[in-house]
Amino acid sequence: MTSFIIKAHADRPVPEAWQADPDCPFCRIIRGEASAFRLYENDHVVAFLDILPLRPGHALVVPKTHCPRVSELPPEFAAATGMAVSTVARAMTEALENTRLNVVCNQEYAQAVPHVHYHIIPAPKLGPSFTTSETTKVDHVVEPLTQKEMHKLEFENRGLLDDEEAKAMAERIRARL
Repeated sequence: MTSFIIKAHADRPVPEAWQADPDCPFCRIIRGEASAFRLYENDHVVAFLDILPLRPGHALVVPKTHCPRVSELPPEFAAATGMAVSTVARAMTEALENTRLNVVCNQEYAQAVPHVHYHIIPAPKLGPSFTTSETTKVDHVVEPLTQKEMHKLEFENRGLLDDEEAKAMAERIRARL
């Protein structure tokens, strides 16, 4: 899904601050210094809505320890993060009535924030593109978008999280936790 975005980061050098940055945006959210629409939280992890969602409900699951690489995440935080991803994904599928999701975790390569985080991104809902029956005729067939076209369109349509929509979405998801 994000291959065209990832290619843009192929040769990007890793910033020095990524080595140890206690003031990263996610650490600020964890400490309560920055606002976020929180969905789930325990002693090891927090989940909240993405501020630049690909689709409504796009959430991040973040361990409460600053660690830039999933390969270096302490086992207790890795386990808690995995459990939270599953818990939030279940609540999200119920709240959105859509079981189709992408779950993504980047490490350095295409990672925008130097803190381990998993994206849980609802896929677009499938609808009938056309119906066929004895009383309905299909007069044209629309070719589906290529994967590259779909990704480009999704990226171009990405916008800032609307506060009112976010409040409603967070409430719907939290109600199912």
